[in-house]
Amino acid sequence: MQNYFSNPLEIATQALLEPANLTVRDLWKVLHGVLSHNVDYADIYLQYLRGESWDIEDSIIKSGDFAIDQGLSVRAISGSKTGFAYADDINLAALKQTANAARNIAERGGSKISVKCNIKPNFGLNLYPFIDPLLSMSEKEKVALLRSVDEEARKQDSRVKQVVASLHGVYEVILLLTSDNCLVADVRPSVRLNIVAIVSDGKKTEKGVSGCGARKDYKMFLENDAALTYAREAVRLALLNLNAAPAPVGSMPVVLGAGWPAVLLHEAVGHGLEGDFIHKASSIYTGKIGEKVAATGCTIVDQGNIAGSRRGSLHVDDEGTATQCTVLIENGVLCGYMLDKLSAKLLGMRSTGNGRRESYAHSILPRMTNTYMLNGNHNPSEIISSVNKGIYAVNFSGGQVDITSGEFVFTTSEAYLIEKGKLTIPVKHATLIGNGPAILKKISMIGNDVKLDEGVGMCGKDGQSVPVGVGQPTLKVSELVVGGG
Repeated sequence: MQNYFSNPLEIATQALLEPANLTVRDLWKVLHGVLSHNVDYADIYLQYLRGESWDIEDSIIKSGDFAIDQGLSVRAISGSKTGFAYADDINLAALKQTANAARNIAERGGSKISVKCNIKPNFGLNLYPFIDPLLSMSEKEKVALLRSVDEEARKQDSRVKQVVASLHGVYEVILLLTSDNCLVADVRPSVRLNIVAIVSDGKKTEKGVSGCGARKDYKMFLENDAALTYAREAVRLALLNLNAAPAPVGSMPVVLGAGWPAVLLHEAVGHGLEGDFIHKASSIYTGKIGEKVAATGCTIVDQGNIAGSRRGSLHVDDEGTATQCTVLIENGVLCGYMLDKLSAKLLGMRSTGNGRRESYAHSILPRMTNTYMLNGNHNPSEIISSVNKGIYAVNFSGGQVDITSGEFVFTTSEAYLIEKGKLTIPVKHATLIGNGPAILKKISMIGNDVKLDEGVGMCGKDGQSVPVGVGQPTLKVSELVVGGG
C-alpha cells in the first residue's frame, strides 16, 4: 500500500540523501562555499527519476523499456551571468566538484551573502499524490491494458488496419536548496496513454490520435473504462478523416473548439510572454505591459497550482517558488509575464513560479505550466450560428510557430464546414495560417464552456521538454487564412 500524501521531504531524504550518506547540513555547507565567492544567488538541485514505457503494435508488445536516472546540479548567479554545472551521480565529492565548476563560471562581481540554515516550511497543497505510479500495476496488468486497447480499437471497424498504443510512467523525486533560505522537496508522479489508429478503405489511409494523462497512477486508465473510451475515440477520428472532404481555401471565420485547440494560443502567444524572450527583447510583447494586445473580453492566465493531478501542475517550480495563477492578459490588456528568478531580477519583477527544467542536467528556463483562456458569455451554439461560411476546428495534429514574430501554421485533425450557421460536412487537414498577436485581436466571440486538455501536452524549448496543460472555451476568430490539406 502506497502512502498517497506522505511528507515529500522525508521521501526525498530517503531517495536522494541517505543512499549517498549526505545530510541537509552537507548541502548547506557546500552552498555557503559557493556564496562566499562574490556570487549573488546559488542553488543545489538533486533529482531521482525512474521511468518506463510499454508499446504495442500489430497486436504485439514491441518494447518494455525501463530506466533509472539520478544526479545533481549547482547553479551560481553573479549579476546577469549564470554558472551551471551538473553530475550524473549523487555524492559529496561530485557535489563539491560541481559547485566549484558553477562558481568558477559565474564568479564575477556581485556581493557576498551570508547564508543561514533556515528551513522554509514545505508547501501545504495537495495538487497530486506523492506516489510511485510504476508500482500501481504489475507488468502483466500493464500488458493486459495495452492489449485491451488494441482489441477495442480493432473491433470498432473492419477498416482499422493498425493500432499503436504506448503507456508511459514516471516517478520523480526532487530536493532543492536555495541561497534565499529555501529547502523544498517534491514527488512528481506522471502517467500517459497514447493511442494511434490507422484506417484504410483500400484507396485512402488516415489516422486518428487520442490519449490522456495525469499526475496519478495507472489505475486512472481503468476508471470508467477510460482506456477503451480513448481507443474508440482514436478510431472515430481516423474514420472521420477517411470520409472527410477537402478543406476549403481562403480567408474566412474560424471557430476554435474548447480545450486542446488552445495549443495554438500556447505556441503563438504563450511563448512570447516568457521572461527570457521579454528580457532579450525578442518577443513582440516586450515593453507592452498596460497596452491593449487582444480583443475585449480576452483574459489569459498561466496557473501552475490547478488541483486534480494535472500534468502541467507543480507544487513548486524548479527554483523552489510556489506556483500560482498569473494573469497574463486581462480583458485584452497585457498585464504580466511568466518569470523565473533570473528573468524576474533582470526585469525588476518577482518570480511567478515558472522556472522549469527537464532534469538536473538542464538549466532553468521560464516556461508555461497550465495556460488557458477564461470563459466569455456566449453559448457555443450561438457562436456556430453566427458564422455564414467558415471552419469549426475541434482538434489539431501539429503546427509550427516563429516565436519572434508569432507567425504560425497549424493543421487540424478534426474540423467541420460551417454553412449558414450550421455544421455540415467534416473537412480534413485544414491548415490555419496566421499571426498570434493578430489573432488575439480578431477574437470576436468567447464561449462559456472553458475546458482543459486531456493531459498529454508536452512543450519543447531550447532542447528541453516538459509537460504542460492548455485550455480555452469555444472561440470565434473573425478572419483567418485557411489552406487545404
